This record gives sequence, structure tokens and C-alpha cells, in this order.
Amino acid sequence: MPKIELFDTTLRDGTQGEHVTLSARDKMRIARRLDAFGIDVIEGGWPGSNPKDQAFFEQARNAEWPHASICAFGSTRHASNPPPDDDNLQALIDANADVVSIFGKSWTLHVEQALGVSLETNLELIRSSVAFLREHGTRVIGADTLVLCDTNGGSLPHDIREVTTTVHKELDTTLGIHAHNDGDCAVANSLAAVRAGARHVQGTINGLGERCGNADLCAVIPDLQLKMGYDCVPEDRLADLTDLSRFTDEVANIDPDDGAPFVGRSAFTHKGGVHVSAVMKEPSTYEHIEPDAVGNRRAAAQAVERIKELEHLGYEFQGAEASFELLLRTLQGEVPDFFELDRMRVWSGQDDTGEQTVEASLALTVQDQRKLAVAEGNGPVDALSNAMQEALCSFYPHLDDLRLSDYKVRVLTPQDGTAATVRVLIEHSDGASTWNTVGVSENILDASWQALADGVRYALFHSTADAVTDRARNPAVSA
Repeated sequence: MPKIELFDTTLRDGTQGEHVTLSARDKMRIARRLDAFGIDVIEGGWPGSNPKDQAFFEQARNAEWPHASICAFGSTRHASNPPPDDDNLQALIDANADVVSIFGKSWTLHVEQALGVSLETNLELIRSSVAFLREHGTRVIGADTLVLCDTNGGSLPHDIREVTTTVHKELDTTLGIHAHNDGDCAVANSLAAVRAGARHVQGTINGLGERCGNADLCAVIPDLQLKMGYDCVPEDRLADLTDLSRFTDEVANIDPDDGAPFVGRSAFTHKGGVHVSAVMKEPSTYEHIEPDAVGNRRAAAQAVERIKELEHLGYEFQGAEASFELLLRTLQGEVPDFFELDRMRVWSGQDDTGEQTVEASLALTVQDQRKLAVAEGNGPVDALSNAMQEALCSFYPHLDDLRLSDYKVRVLTPQDGTAATVRVLIEHSDGASTWNTVGVSENILDASWQALADGVRYALFHSTADAVTDRARNPAVSA
């Protein structure tokens, strides 16, 4: 199958979307998932333009990327600056990224009206900028690969195919496509460009982006790979697409689109009686692919109803995969009662030196024993986490390695003021892996406890499951 190079710009162009904000840490989390999924080039941002992007490139250059190349974005040099004196070009070099993506103007309207230079000067700006970057050993998207950009999103598929075909005949270089969705054709335009010879496709996860968004890689990738026969990502990774979609939305703190093709919750949901009956007999009657090909699913009726109930209350399991797994396993009777909460209290005050202190006390029932614990912390949630470990570590010593590594709160009903419902997301780590959990309540401490408890139960469940597996493989260990 012909190979398509996938270029993800979620961390740069995706953040131009309204209500999309990513910290440097958020960008690193998403970038690691993109790398694991099989994305070839990850555009991290515009170095030198803002502190968050600068921080991302500083972190990225010290990280291992098994598959992806990290890309820095920028423009050609300013007309008044020779390349060595251009701050933008120097920032691209200082980012020390594997790849640089620069944009140059190819539309006379942009050159004459936006840049205010002659066509000849514009070509020189492009040529000298690319040459300068290449001299510093950088692969340059826009030179090694020429990307055609439908930046105002107004082109139609037949326009894209005609332009790509023409350029493909004239230039002996790899062609790419960067499509925006203002005409609701970004995915179709990307596919049309590939049919016309493009072998490099740019887009964002879930179509995030400025105005109406960019080409949605969550649709482009399965269309190209499952329907058109192109090689985009390893076959075993394609099934991670739905998780990647939902993880990205959760990290970006935006509501997922249930109706999104391939990855939305409604993508393989059937309501009409005739449709349901037909799908039960033969899924292909109303499903264009098998849901598990992209990691989506038809859930059991009991699980669907429970998930709907929880989502109505404000729970969202995208990005909280540990809570979702616990929910399903609990419905199947697989999760033991590791502990139960009897009482929780948190209070704050000042010590003798006037320093603010926060203290939490817990009463838990663990293995039919009542356990009391008190601990201080850097805030209520940290104090609760410390008290939980104090109470549980004598029963489950391996919890001593458990750490709360991230905490996020989202107000779901701001119109309710101090009685608003909040959703808490917590990330735990044991030094070897991380997992995320969720809690929802009108009481932020209650929501935090739910997420904390799920995080600990997840760790306990998997340590128990691993121990059972080890004993099954080596019976002598338990003798």
C-alpha cells in the first residue's frame, strides 16, 4: 500500500480554535499519545511566539520519540531582515526540532496586499529562508515537502484535485495538503488531494482549529486506510483512534462531538427498530465498518444505561480511562471491595507561626477493620490523598509508590453559583505508568474523593490481577 505521511497540527493550529487552550504539559501528554498512535510529524507550535510553545520545545528536545518527528512552525523571514538576523528563523533553529514547517505566500492577493512586497521579492523571501534553514541541517516542510494550503477553507474537492494534479505534473517533490473546514469539505478535500498524488496529509485530532476547524484526522485516517487502501498507521494502532480522540478532547477540556464519524459515541448507535433488528442479524446492513476497527464499540445494554445515567449527571470518561474500566469491571462483578469510606473531614487553619495548614481525616473500613488516619497536605485534595495512603499502606504496602501527579476541576453548571456541579479529573502515577480518573458532585471534596478512590482502586485491582496471573504462570510461587 502507498505510504501517507501524517502531519498532526493539533498542538499548533488546533489551539487556534475557540475555547481550546493547552498548557505545555497538556501538549506533551497529547504529543506522546500521537507518537504512540503512529503519527509521523507532530507540529508543536511556533517557537518564540509565546512562553507555552517555548516550554514545549524545551521539554520535547529532552524526550524520547520512538516514532514521530517533532516539528516547529514559523514564517519566512521579514522583508527587511537578512536570514541570519531574522528573529523568527533563529527561533526555529534554536527550537532544535527535527522538522521545520514554514509558510510562504503563493497567492498574489496575499503578497501584494498582506505582505506589501513585489512578487519577485516574495520569491526571494521564500528561497533565502528555506536555504538558511537547510544550511542548519533542518528538514523543511515547504521545501522537502510542498504543502498546498486551503487556508480559508473555501475550496471544493474538484478544485483541490485539479490544482494538485497540475502541481504534481510540474514539480518532482512530495506534495501535501493542509485543508480547513469552512466549506465543510476539509476531509473530502484531503482525500481528493491524495487521489491526485499528494502523499503528505495535515490535520488535527477531532478537526480542532480556527473558525470551523481543520481536516479531522479521526476521519481522514480511517477513510484513507480502510476504504482507499493507503498505509497511514500500523494496523494494530488504528484501533486506538477512538481513545486518542476522546483523550484529546478531555485534555483540551472541551465537550466531545457524539456525532463525530468513526469515533463519536453515536457513530455506531442505532435507535430505529428496523435498524436495530437488522444490525443484530448482520451489522454491515447499517454499519460501514466494524466499530472495533477504530476502537469504538457497541456496549452491553446494562453498561449503556449506566453510562447514560452517569453522563447525565456530568461524568465524562474521555481521558478518564481508569474510571471507565472500573465501571465496566464492577458491572461484571470483577472488582473486590478493597475499602469503604465511613467518614471524611477536611479543615484548614494557621499554625503557631501563622502558616496556612490543611488537614484531612479519614475513617475507612479495610478488610473488615476500621482504620483511622490524619494527614496534612498542600491543599485539601493533597491532604486527602496523604490520609488515604496513611490508612491503606499497612494493608497494601505497594501503594507507597502511588503519587497524585495532576488535578483538574471543571465547573459544569456555572449558573448555579456556589451550588455548581463540578467535574474533577485526577492523574495518578506509580513511577512506571499513569492513569486518570473522574468524579462529579456539587461538593468539590466529594468529587475529588471519588476520583482519588477510583485511582487507588484501579492500582489495587491491577496489582491483584497481576499477582493472580503470576501465580497461574508459576504455581510454585504460591506453594
